[in-house]
Amino acid sequence: MPKKKRRISYNLLLIIALTAGVATGWSHIEPLTHTADLISQIVMNLLKLVSLPMIFLSVVSTVSGMQSFEEIRTIGKRVLLYTVLTTTIAAFIGLALFLGINPVKSAPQVVGKVLTQPSGTYLSFLLDLFPSNAFGAFVENRVIGVMVIAIALGLASLSLPKEQRTVLNQFFSAFFSAVLRLTQWLVYLMPLAVWAFVTLFIGHIYAESAEKLQSFFLYIVCVLAANLIQGFIILPLFVKLKGLSPLRLAKGTMSALTLGFFTRSSNAALPVTLQSVQENLKISKKISNFSIPLCATINMNGCAAFITITVLYVASAAGVVFTGFDYVLWALIATVAAIGNAGVAMGCYFLASALLAAMDVPLTLLGMILPMYTLIDMVETSLNIWSDVCVTAVVDKELGETVAEEVPAIA
Repeated sequence: MPKKKRRISYNLLLIIALTAGVATGWSHIEPLTHTADLISQIVMNLLKLVSLPMIFLSVVSTVSGMQSFEEIRTIGKRVLLYTVLTTTIAAFIGLALFLGINPVKSAPQVVGKVLTQPSGTYLSFLLDLFPSNAFGAFVENRVIGVMVIAIALGLASLSLPKEQRTVLNQFFSAFFSAVLRLTQWLVYLMPLAVWAFVTLFIGHIYAESAEKLQSFFLYIVCVLAANLIQGFIILPLFVKLKGLSPLRLAKGTMSALTLGFFTRSSNAALPVTLQSVQENLKISKKISNFSIPLCATINMNGCAAFITITVLYVASAAGVVFTGFDYVLWALIATVAAIGNAGVAMGCYFLASALLAAMDVPLTLLGMILPMYTLIDMVETSLNIWSDVCVTAVVDKELGETVAEEVPAIA
């Protein structure tokens, strides 16, 4: 009973923080805005501080705790299959909405020269797969590089004698438990963080002119509708067909979905996501410790829809003509790009910029979209986390008992 009371009290604090954030955001009081900005930066720094170690330690401790390569192949194959499936569906939903709503007809005239291509090119993503310095990958926040190091180290540990493998697994598991304890302490800061994020978000909307919001109304509808359809129809149907309750999954991970919405980073929300699926949904730690970090890196449903719609919208407004085959090809390109995107704020935006710059398309219109990207990024991030939860829950449903019984984890 006492635990129940604490949970109700915490939820009440979140509601109070949300209400206070709306009030302070609309009041536009400079000292409160600066305070909110400071708090948001501190919270983001703390979340980023634990997110990369969590990714690394969760993967290493999980992989090194498995008995064979077969178990990794079984879990990884399912996670990858459902990741590619849901991301591809999201991209084609975006394509269908773009063709149906046709936002290009109301797009403003594109003028000006091509802006400088951003640094996030495909070459840089490829190089991130092979970091030259293990510590550099952490310092430079290369999520994909950290994942590769973690998987490689975990796989290498499986080839060691059982005694050495056990020692390594116990070390990384204990280290991982310590990091998880830090994340539990961070949860107590969430009401204050919610107030800060809501204050800044409302203030941003307040500062924008009505002209910009109206100019891209159809484009915004396109992107948001693609995310909502994927989140409220496709993914619930997916888990329902697998015998799971989408409502139960959503309730159990609401704190992670909310945090992802306001931080706009699935990596920043990773600690809360992992804690939610394990404690609230009772998903196997062996599967969730492997699946959630992997999904946070490659499972980007919202990003696939955004890249598809944005590239077609900006390029078409600039006069590029697409054939039916081109539309399908760009949806597939968006899928691959989304899978290669790191779960950080604005990652999809920079990827879309890189693709458009490679086509020599003027990026003026993309620059005009930027002020509105905050809202889009919030919805996308929540969708990405929701998809991570759904994929992990389905994999646990299909493999949880088999993995636990046939191949027990090393103690």
